[in-house]
Amino acid sequence: MAQQTVRQTLKQVKPILSLDKEEARKRALNLYKAWYRQLPFIVKQYDIPKTVEQCKEKLRHEFKKHGEIKDIRIIDMLVIKGQMELKETVNFWKQKNHIMTYFKDTWEPKPDDFLSKFLSGKD
Repeated sequence: MAQQTVRQTLKQVKPILSLDKEEARKRALNLYKAWYRQLPFIVKQYDIPKTVEQCKEKLRHEFKKHGEIKDIRIIDMLVIKGQMELKETVNFWKQKNHIMTYFKDTWEPKPDDFLSKFLSGKD
């Protein structure tokens, strides 16, 4: 009786794209490969002051940042957002500063003490 009540109260959610975790994983890997293949063209097209290797490392970091997510619906939403970002980037619908915002948290901090400022040539 209690088990039947629990089944009735649980709501089955509709999947967005993937039906199981393996399919969501394949979609995420395909997105990663698509970004990976496009990175040399993106670096050249946008003329960003980063090397392709630095961009590949940042791509790896961004994907690993969301590696702990287990909910299939959230994974699907992140894949959809990633596909939209890739399309906007490849079609040159973004500007250079939009691309550089991905590297914002990896910028080196400005020197704050006198000796560090002096050695780096800052005031």
